[in-house]
Amino acid sequence: MDRLKGMEMFVQVVEEGSFTAAADRNAVSRAAVSKHISQLEDRLGARLLNRTTRRLSLTDIGRVYYERIKATLADIEEAESCASIASEKAAGLLRVNAPMSFGTRHLGPAIAAYCNHYPRVQIELELSDRFIDVVAEGFDVVIRIAALEDSTLIARRIAPCRRVVCASPDYLQRYGTPQVPQDLALHRCLFYNNLPVANGWVLSGPDGIETVRVSGPVRANNGDILRAAAVEGLGVALEPTFIVGPDIDAGRLNIVLPQYRPPDIDVYAVYPSRRHLSAKVRTFVEFLNRHFGEEPAWDRAVDVMR
Repeated sequence: MDRLKGMEMFVQVVEEGSFTAAADRNAVSRAAVSKHISQLEDRLGARLLNRTTRRLSLTDIGRVYYERIKATLADIEEAESCASIASEKAAGLLRVNAPMSFGTRHLGPAIAAYCNHYPRVQIELELSDRFIDVVAEGFDVVIRIAALEDSTLIARRIAPCRRVVCASPDYLQRYGTPQVPQDLALHRCLFYNNLPVANGWVLSGPDGIETVRVSGPVRANNGDILRAAAVEGLGVALEPTFIVGPDIDAGRLNIVLPQYRPPDIDVYAVYPSRRHLSAKVRTFVEFLNRHFGEEPAWDRAVDVMR
């Protein structure tokens, strides 16, 4: 415990910028803080802090030690937090945001099943295809479907999200079937506005990664709109299988360029922090992970055709 207290005190001295501020934070004397730091340095056999009457700074060794020990203390706090809520009952209002198509097609049944297991949780679900600021807008969990960039937020992968290029049999009969990605530039394509480059489709195949610029009669920020247009024969769409899987299974859409694949993305549950994670958030995210799994129902028809 003395060793752990010394580590905590060292981190607090660095964060507060002085022994006095760290002492005030812990309601102890400045001498007590100084003793903890001295004992820590003696045990390590290295000076961690440069001290003058006016200034406090980290040594090179102290800087490395601070970064490592700060992460270690955060892990310890997380472990204690998880243990303390292990027996806690999930309850209260859980605010969730999700993309429109995924929410209406798949999240509704999952939420109903979750609420049957956790009747003390009330869920407020908002569906939107715009980018959501989890913290600023006060959501507990946001479902995102993307290749996530580094973030201060915590992201838990809850399901894979494969995508396919597809078109209706009627469209392919009238306009022909593309044989290589560059053929798509000559076709009527339907594309999703919220992609980084909406009309730039990236496909990976036998010759590596290829990018093709597409154009066509319909563009939208909602995948179900594009799916409906594709089923009606308006063009070729690049869609997630959680939207078009049933249409492929029923023969309303055919996979185009099956030897070329768009980069796979994933379905994530994103939340502000793993520290002091509430039971309602923890149980909801874990439930979604079990509910969808690594082989979600929407991929079954695609797996059969590949």
